[in-house]
Amino acid sequence: MRLTIAIQKSGRLAQKSLALLDQCGLQFTQSKDKLFWFGKTLPVNLLLVRDDDIPQLLLDGVCDLGIVGQNVATEVLLRQCSDGREVELNALRALDFGHCRLSAAVPETEQYQRLEDFQGKRIATSYPHLTEDFFRRQDIDVQTVRLSGSVEIAPSLGIADAIVDLVSTGTTLRANHLKEVAQLLESQAMLYQTNKPLAVNKQILLDRLLLRIDGVLQVRESKYVMLHAPREALAQIAHLLPGAESPTVLPLEGREDRVAVHAVCTESVFWEHLEALKAAGASAVLVLPVEKMLA
Repeated sequence: MRLTIAIQKSGRLAQKSLALLDQCGLQFTQSKDKLFWFGKTLPVNLLLVRDDDIPQLLLDGVCDLGIVGQNVATEVLLRQCSDGREVELNALRALDFGHCRLSAAVPETEQYQRLEDFQGKRIATSYPHLTEDFFRRQDIDVQTVRLSGSVEIAPSLGIADAIVDLVSTGTTLRANHLKEVAQLLESQAMLYQTNKPLAVNKQILLDRLLLRIDGVLQVRESKYVMLHAPREALAQIAHLLPGAESPTVLPLEGREDRVAVHAVCTESVFWEHLEALKAAGASAVLVLPVEKMLA
């Protein structure tokens, strides 16, 4: 019995989804059409599809898991609810890539003071259900103009007063003389599962996969720090190690007054940390990347 994971076949999440699975030790044989990949190292297959198809494939039971942005999953679920269907997906893990925000923007020349300024406005967006739901909950009446692309040019064409679109850096908004004025949703890539229970063998496999994903996510900021330290400064140095639990302390041959300290730091280690360790008496400080880790 095999798990099937749907991921984006091309676009901003595709390569990072594949990289995550590769870091988890999954290898695949590609099919001729490159839409279905057969798992070689674990009984896990890949389905490569459009990102906005992934939530529906999960809801229909075509796949067991899917990696897709929160913005896409939420839009599909709200669309289903608007059709009178009560559906949901289980968000298993936030994957810490594909970060963006769904924001409202208006022309730079427009005076904007508060959210109520959108009352009665026409808003162009590729996310009509998210947009309508957000403004409905704010008790603000808007008219959505549904566009599948090039949303940012709608105000200059006169077909909308404002837009709601994904924003990462804001460069596209500035290029089209728009300013970001309100945020509707923070989004990142998520691992979703249908809310239908899995067969026992599949659940065992999923638990194993989640353990590996957790290990990959943990090491992204983690560093292995090794140093020599005076015994009397151990408490201070342990306090200075960012995000570290109790470090491992080892004797140094021929030195009663100094020890070796090894620690896994689960937060970023900056030059300021190293300078503070040096000032506390540490020497021979090494900072190494962590490739794999299981808690």
